Amino acid sequence: MISIYHFGKFTLTCLASLAVLCAWAQNPIIYDRYTPDPAPYVHGDTLYLFVDHDEDVTENNYFTMKNWLLYSTVDMVNWTYRGTPITSKTFSSWAKQDNDCWASQCIERNGKWYWYCTATIKGEAYPGIGVAVADNPAGPYVDKIKKPLVKGWFKIDPSVFIDDNGQAYLFYGNNMLWYVKLNKNMTSFTGNEIEVKTKSEDAFGPYKGYNDDGTPKTNFEEASWIYKRNGKYYLEYAAGGVPEHWAYSTADKVTGPWTYQGKVLGQADNSFTIHGGSVEFKEHHYMFYHNGKLTGGGGYKRSTCVEEFTPNEDGTIPSIKFTTTGVEPILAVNPFELQEAETINKCSGVRCEGDYNGCYVTNTKKSGNIRVRNIDFGETGAKSFKALVRSTEATTLEIRTGTKSGSKTVGSITIASTNGEWQEVTCDLSTTVKGVQLYIYFIIKGTDVQTFDFDKWQFFEEPSSIKPRTTSLKSQTTYDLQGRKSNNSKHAVKIINGKKIIK
Repeated sequence: MISIYHFGKFTLTCLASLAVLCAWAQNPIIYDRYTPDPAPYVHGDTLYLFVDHDEDVTENNYFTMKNWLLYSTVDMVNWTYRGTPITSKTFSSWAKQDNDCWASQCIERNGKWYWYCTATIKGEAYPGIGVAVADNPAGPYVDKIKKPLVKGWFKIDPSVFIDDNGQAYLFYGNNMLWYVKLNKNMTSFTGNEIEVKTKSEDAFGPYKGYNDDGTPKTNFEEASWIYKRNGKYYLEYAAGGVPEHWAYSTADKVTGPWTYQGKVLGQADNSFTIHGGSVEFKEHHYMFYHNGKLTGGGGYKRSTCVEEFTPNEDGTIPSIKFTTTGVEPILAVNPFELQEAETINKCSGVRCEGDYNGCYVTNTKKSGNIRVRNIDFGETGAKSFKALVRSTEATTLEIRTGTKSGSKTVGSITIASTNGEWQEVTCDLSTTVKGVQLYIYFIIKGTDVQTFDFDKWQFFEEPSSIKPRTTSLKSQTTYDLQGRKSNNSKHAVKIINGKKIIK
């Protein structure tokens, strides 16, 4: 992992700015894609966000979902795209292809990552839950058992949990709820599936309507999310039928019996579903969910959001309000460390591409922009800037500070065509940038779409004329401008002392 944040001599300046910065946060948190069913997972100093992907074009006026995505953060306001680690093709031995990539959840155990995914079984109308395994969260993932771990009607929305004694559990279900005890290999289970009795008002809240057979419809709908805190087990879930809200129950044992505790979130804006879960990260508590508020969004185009909350003294979860402001940053970006261009607070006219071999940003419109939030330039400040880019057309990259409506251009680089090869570009800034900046904008001005890729960036305290320069940016050069793996060696460029060296 690249260390991109610091609390050095500028800590007090950064912390003093947080009260001002919070007013400019935002929900949803991912802008280049629709990202439903967030499954956050904390590992070390990083929060990984495993999400589904609603396609930009909806087919047959229904959910259109063809792969799963991964993002990460260390500060809660800038999110790094880590690729599309799993698609329906990962489960090609049993799953329907090119659609029906439903809700998922991932967990690490003994250095391996296990991603449990729901997909429709080939030749059937009902789903199965498969598991893909990798050595790191970004993949590559392999379906080692080449069959669903569980399958059948209503068996969706997996939630995986490892108890203190090492026993792992997989919960899942829609309108009904089951669990299995996973073996230590995390790809098989011992014993039978066990059904949780959800048709109890004491366990899951008041009934909501009736089933076709006349029996009361359970308040539990789907999207189970299970964890343990301070000796108590929590089961969060989508509740109340459609449209859904978010509720939770608690128990003294992971197997229950469960006691209903109440509603946490109401109906999500512009979405008839809600799906997410809460995590503790760096002594903060966050509730993730999705809504349909991103431009062009709706019930079939949903996007991840997050709210911060404080548990009550007795451990209960308070009622949480939806906000557009989202959460505050908990660290400041260090611009003098090497940064990934796909670490983004907000963007338009661009899209992140790539996978575990390396990710980057490409323009989807002639003009695009990337915003990074809460950057600490310190007392000395920055005098120059360097980026790793490639282009097939003449493009201008502008660096701005401030807000989008009141931003100030501090640097500009005109980039001739690099013939699709990665190249370092540098400019001196028109003014020294100091202190904590609310935002840094990178503005792409091109002549066509998908002709410009942006991989890395870094600021420097000295002008570009001073030699030797700080360590060169290292290239990620596995892809052409359309995001396809390149077999042409001319696309593999290494930078040594500021010069392009063809591998």
